[in-house]
Amino acid sequence: MYTDKVMDHFANPRNVGVMADADGVGQVGNPVCGDMMTFYIRVDGDRLADVKFQTFGCGAAIAVSSMVSEMAKGKTLAEAMAITNDSVARELGGLPKNKMHCSNLGADALHEAIKNFEDRRAGRAAPPAPPAAGRAHDHEGEACSCPYCDAALDEGDKTVCRGCHIAFEECPACGGVTKKGDAACVHCGAPLRKAA
Repeated sequence: MYTDKVMDHFANPRNVGVMADADGVGQVGNPVCGDMMTFYIRVDGDRLADVKFQTFGCGAAIAVSSMVSEMAKGKTLAEAMAITNDSVARELGGLPKNKMHCSNLGADALHEAIKNFEDRRAGRAAPPAPPAAGRAHDHEGEACSCPYCDAALDEGDKTVCRGCHIAFEECPACGGVTKKGDAACVHCGAPLRKAA
C-alpha cells in the first residue's frame, strides 16, 4: 500500500518537534479524517533556516509532514511556497489515492507558517502563541486508528492493533497511541523512555 520511502519517513520522521521561538506557525486540519498538522519555521534572511512539525494523524500524514519539512529546509520563502501536494507525493514515490489529501495538508501547513511569518514581518499579525500545554490529542468521542496501518483500534483495548499486531502505549505528552518501546512518540516527538 505504501512505498518504502513513505514507510521510512513514517517510521523515522525527520524534524519532529515544537519550535518555541518560531518566526512563523501554520496549522491545518481535516475534520473528516482527523489529521492535524502544525509547522514551525525559523527564517534567516529569505531562507528557511529550520523547519519543525507536529502531526496528529495517520502514517501517511506523518510521512508527508516529514517529507515537506525536508523539502522546505534551506529553501527560499518563494521556493517553499512552490511546494505542492503533487510534488510531495512524487518525492514520496506516490501515495494511495485515499491518502492524497495528506500531501495537501502538509504543503498547506507549511504555506500557512510562511504567511504567518510574512504577516508578522509586515506588522499584520502578532507573534505566534507558544505551544499549548497539556494533552493535544484527545480521543474522547472519536474513533482512533493505528498510526502504522490505519486499521481502527478497538475502543475497549487500544494496546494492540488487530490489523498489524503492533503493541502500543499512550504518549504522556499528547495522548496519541505510539509503538510500545519506541524512544519517542511518533506523533509529537516527546521522549517515551526514561534516560538510563
